[in-house]
Amino acid sequence: MVGGFEVGAVPFNPDGWGPPESASPHLPNHPINVPFAPFSRSDKLGRIADWTRTYNNPSRNPLRNPSDSVFDFTGDDSFGAGIAADEDSSFRLVDGKPPPRPKFGPKWRFQQQRQLPQRRDEEVEARKREAEKERARRDRLYNLNRSGGNNQRREAAVFKSSVDIQPEWNMLDQIPFSTFSKLSFSVPEPEDLLLCGALEFYDRSYDRVTPKNERRLERFKNRNFFKVTTTDDPVIRRLANEDKATVFATDSILSTLMCAPRSVYSWDIVIQRVGNKLFFDKRDGSQLDLLSVHETSQEPLPEAKEDINSAYSLSVEAAYINQNFSQQVLIRDGNKVTFEEPNPFANEGEEVASVAYRYRRWKLDDDMYLVARCEVQSVVEAEVGDQRGAVLATELKNNANKLAKWTAQALLASADLMKLGYVSRVHPRDHFNHVILAVVGYKPREFAAQINLNTTNMWGIIKSIVDLCMKLNEGKYVLVKDPSKPQVRIYEVPADAFENDYVEEPLPEDEQVQPPAEEANGGEANAAITDVEEKEVTAEA
Repeated sequence: MVGGFEVGAVPFNPDGWGPPESASPHLPNHPINVPFAPFSRSDKLGRIADWTRTYNNPSRNPLRNPSDSVFDFTGDDSFGAGIAADEDSSFRLVDGKPPPRPKFGPKWRFQQQRQLPQRRDEEVEARKREAEKERARRDRLYNLNRSGGNNQRREAAVFKSSVDIQPEWNMLDQIPFSTFSKLSFSVPEPEDLLLCGALEFYDRSYDRVTPKNERRLERFKNRNFFKVTTTDDPVIRRLANEDKATVFATDSILSTLMCAPRSVYSWDIVIQRVGNKLFFDKRDGSQLDLLSVHETSQEPLPEAKEDINSAYSLSVEAAYINQNFSQQVLIRDGNKVTFEEPNPFANEGEEVASVAYRYRRWKLDDDMYLVARCEVQSVVEAEVGDQRGAVLATELKNNANKLAKWTAQALLASADLMKLGYVSRVHPRDHFNHVILAVVGYKPREFAAQINLNTTNMWGIIKSIVDLCMKLNEGKYVLVKDPSKPQVRIYEVPADAFENDYVEEPLPEDEQVQPPAEEANGGEANAAITDVEEKEVTAEA
């Protein structure tokens, strides 16, 4: 039996796609000129299928298969309301299985699709914040480990130049500190050309001072201290006229150059080339006359100059402490050790601090010698080095440059012993009264090895700077430590530079503002904000 299948009449539309516009006898219930899906150009076209939504309301069609919900648009506004829901009941999915649920990610990603863009933005911002934190952490670690930890720079700190760079100054060269670490130069033992001044003996009772039996720091207003630069020294002028050397400096200036890679604060040294001679000077009121405090610390200090805990205020305070400490630890009974000539800077009958100046000469080359004025503050009988205790690691970390400069000065003077005194404020807010907590002695060479101070590298820095300056023409120059970068710059300056500068001198102690009495007497020594190590360089008798 052969079966037949009648297709029926298919209307032909010669004017375009779709059924003809006229009514068709095959669609008796279809109105004239009405499309199959009523929509206009302003309406949104419907979707073929939507797997992102589900309809689980059984009241609408309890016999409906839930897998058919992806094709259910009866509630969609883009379709006419006349289409009944039961007209699609004959349609079935070929594969009605729901898509597999991913095993990763929180549930809200698949239940609240409309919030996905906002969630993604929040995640992106969170990842950006984490990346910024990671970069900041790496920067902190870089600054902490830069130059072996000796050139640490506290984060977000802004340092100012020690001297105002004028527009007419001509920068000749800049030297990064990284080049200094590779230098090395050995010099023979120096010879003493002249010794001046007088020294008092060190009081050994201060070696037994402890925080439990502290001693009040006294003030010595009647003793004069001198901070004379190189070219103002009459002895150096005399030695220069006698052609004893070609390079002249002081121990303070040389130690600054030797320990330059450890410095953080800005400093400057004036260089004068006169004929075939070279003079290293400091300006009046220079930062070299003060003592830095917490220079290599990571803790920021107040920026206001009038704050008693600012870098400048602490430097002035430390300078006064150092002067008073160097005189208090002496036996002031009139017994002194005198040398060839008296103090070259004191007037007759003037009471001066206990100090001796050693004018020493080093050979840098076959026809080049360096003369420097070195200082010692007291004399002590021959003894085995007193090394009770050790310098705290935090002090070596916070004041690495200052300790290195003191050690360099002791080595330049060939001092046999270096005394470090630990001095504290009586009260954290009292920068006028202090107490001595302990005094510890060290042999300079052993202490230099302990703090990793290499003498050949120190002299290598001096030799390289001298060689560079000897190539300059006659005139005046200034060597400036960059306030924000580990490098120094050489500027050519006018001949009258720094001669008429206004210098803001620190107030004497008796003119400084003192704290109220209840604050000055209410604190304990161990509550001080800053402990300052002060040095006493001694020579054995």
